[in-house]
This record gives sequence, structure tokens and C-alpha cells, in this order.
Amino acid sequence: MTMNDLPIAVIGAGPVGLAAAANLVERNIPVRVYEAGNTVGANLQDWAHVRIFTPWEQSVDPVSRRLLEAEGWSLPRSNALPTGGDLVDRYLLPLSRVPGLAAAIETGAKVTAISRQGIDKVASRGRETKPFALRIRKLDGSERVDLARVVIDASGTWQNPNPLGATGLPAMGEAESRDHLAYGMPDILGRQRECYAGKRVAVVGAGYSAINVLLDLTKLESAGTLLWVVRGKNMAKIYGGGDADELAARGKLGQHLKSLVDSGRVTLVTGFATESVARSRAGVTLSGQVDGDAVTLPEVDEIIVATGQRPDLEMTRELRLELDPWLESVKVLGPMIDPNLHSCGSVEPHGHRELSHPEPGFYTIGVKSYGRAPTFLLLTGYEQARSVAAAIAGDRVAADNVHLVLPDTGICQTDFDEEGAGCCAPLAAKSVAAKTAGCCGGPAIVREDACCVADEVAKDEGRKGCGCGVAA
Repeated sequence: MTMNDLPIAVIGAGPVGLAAAANLVERNIPVRVYEAGNTVGANLQDWAHVRIFTPWEQSVDPVSRRLLEAEGWSLPRSNALPTGGDLVDRYLLPLSRVPGLAAAIETGAKVTAISRQGIDKVASRGRETKPFALRIRKLDGSERVDLARVVIDASGTWQNPNPLGATGLPAMGEAESRDHLAYGMPDILGRQRECYAGKRVAVVGAGYSAINVLLDLTKLESAGTLLWVVRGKNMAKIYGGGDADELAARGKLGQHLKSLVDSGRVTLVTGFATESVARSRAGVTLSGQVDGDAVTLPEVDEIIVATGQRPDLEMTRELRLELDPWLESVKVLGPMIDPNLHSCGSVEPHGHRELSHPEPGFYTIGVKSYGRAPTFLLLTGYEQARSVAAAIAGDRVAADNVHLVLPDTGICQTDFDEEGAGCCAPLAAKSVAAKTAGCCGGPAIVREDACCVADEVAKDEGRKGCGCGVAA
């Protein structure tokens, strides 16, 4: 077979991987989809009980929708909020059965490594003429090698949770305490109810996963003592934008939890950097640092680690990838999504050019393209998939015509000031670094009394606030 006879390989049959495959199928381009789990959307099944904050209308890829509707499928109520299970049962499974996609998807097929046929990472001569060689491991342990002319990595990060330790390394004693730890979002009100009912539980993490977990714990009829442990101190950023969030359900999550903290139902510990976890006869304890002082938290029965995920880079060790040095995202995306610089919940439109690598014909899309950065939305992945598929088809006009408008979080503050000074705080209260970085699209252009571009626009129009969704 020549290179042009080989299919496009898509790794991962989640929402973004299937969107990439759907876009290729619509363009009559041969594709193979490899899913490590035993069903499409396998990672979503781990949090099937969780209701997401984007409605159906924003949770379905446009091309996939066209393919489905041609088979008689109809979109569920557009403004309803699906669970992870709903996305699998009512969207991904039907999508996997449409003509052109059904025969292309292989489940129970884990891609363990990718290289170029006959050469390693060091060899340069004629590299682009060599097909990709994907090593596939089946559930029965058997292995084979498949060839592809282009690879789209949409494998996600869900299977690689961040450890408990604040340093990015496992906390001391983490492995030994594994039977008291759960990662991600366990099904607290369902399958794992008995594990947490009446128990003392610590939840470590500050993102939406941690918030969902805590809210579920408070719904248990016999809920025990709840401890919420976060590394940061800026709770305004953690609680979110509230009514200013353009996704109402997302805005309500943090505000609901804030009310539970204020009432004393949830005990909040801020500024805690976890160093170790130790077992005892009666449970487990977390130890770490707060402002340089050693602190040991009250003993608990169970710990839920909701500290996010990171990409698995081992699979692509023999490829020439260019990654952001600290986020492990696609390198070009790093400055756009770095949570150290902004938290506005927006990202510049980007497509095939930003998602490619020095390795010709290799693209990273979906949440894996963000590396360790949070707040990825399906809308972002669908536009990534569309642009990459158009580039593979040679349709450069469509590939470069990227549009991405994301719902604003209602949060617009830098992460430099952990005490909570946001972009609308007086400039004298903010660090030089914060003034320079800005909060929404860079520093103000003309006005010295404005903290960022959006603030400048708001002030010029005579409005209060910074123009980023935060009231003055």
C-alpha cells in the first residue's frame, strides 16, 4: 500500500475523537478509530452520574449531528443538561452506528506506542514519507502493528489523574493509603454510596470536579464531616462567576458550595500544600504546609483526590512533539490557556496549525491538547476536529477559517494575587506582573486607570466594572 492508501488513525472514541472521525467520513476520507475501552465514550462512563453544565445544543458536534439526523436521530431538548451517561447513550452510541463510522471503530484496542515505520525519533531523512506505526494491544493481551498516514490523538487525559501531592509527585504514603483514596468523581449517590455515607471525608481539589463531589456528599442522608482542602487562597476565582457566568449551571455550582461553606456544613482549608498521607487504625490523615508552617489536618475515613488530570506522554515518546514546558499542552496553546496568567474562560480561535507538531501528519486535539490546563469545553474540541479534518482533506480555506466563541465564565482575574484582588481592583493593590499580564486580552492600551482591554472599553462606555463580568 502507498501512503495515500492508508487510513487516518484517530485515537480515542470520546466526543472529540468521534467528531474528528465524523468530519473525515463526511469528506469520504478513510479513517480508523481506536478506543481502549470496551465501548465508545468509555471515559465518560466513569462519570456517567455527573450532569454537565453545557446544554445539549452545545454538547453535540455539528457534523456528527448532520450524520445522525440523516439516520432519523433528533437532538434531545436543546437547553437540557445531559449527564455523562446521557452523552454516551443518547449521542455517542447512536453516532457510532451510522454508516461510515460503524465499521471504522474498534473498541478494546489500546494504542500503546506510535512511531514511524522502520525509523526511530532520531532519524530525519525521508521521515515524512514513512507511515506511522501504531502498536495496538487488545483486551486479551495480543498485540499488532497498524499503519496510518496521519494520526489524530484525541485520547484525552481522564485515565491519568494528578497525584495527591502538591509538588506534582505522589504524596508520601499515597500508594500505601490507596484503599482510602478515590480519584476523580466517584458515584457517591449511587454505586459508591456505602463507601461515603456517614463517613468523615476530605475532598482535595479546587475545580468543578471537586465542587460536584462535595455537593453530592452533602446530599447523603447520613453525611458525615466534610473537609474541603484547596491549595490556593483566592476563593473568588474558585467559586466562579455566579450570575455573570454565561453557562448558568456552571455559575451556580460554586455559589451553592459557597453557601454550604458559609453555613459550616463544609469545612474549608485554604493554602494547604499536601506533602503526605498516613494511615492509622481509625482512618487517614493529611499533612502538609500552610504559609510555610507544618500542618496536620483532622483525621478522616476517606479522601477523594479531585486534582485534575495530565496527559500520558509515553505513547508518543518516539515522535517529534512540541509541548508547552509546564502545561504539557500543544506548545502554541500554552500562552492562551495558562491558568497562571488568566482565568477568563476564553481562548483564541485555533485549529490545525496550532494543533500540529514538528512530526509531520500528527495532531493533538481535545482535552489532551490543553495538557494540564483546566476548563476545556466540548465546543473547543469540535472546532479543533473540524479544522484538522479540513486540513487533511486539503481544504485549506476551511481549515484556516476557524471560529470559536466560548461562554464566558464570568471570572476575570489573574492568579498573581492569591488574596483575591481581581482585574477590577485598584491598580495600586495589584502587582506589576498582574498589571503587565492583564486579565482579559492583555493590558489596557491607553487608559492608566484600566487594568485590561475589556476594562478600558467598559470605562470608555461609562459602565461600571471591568467589562469582564465582575462587578465593581
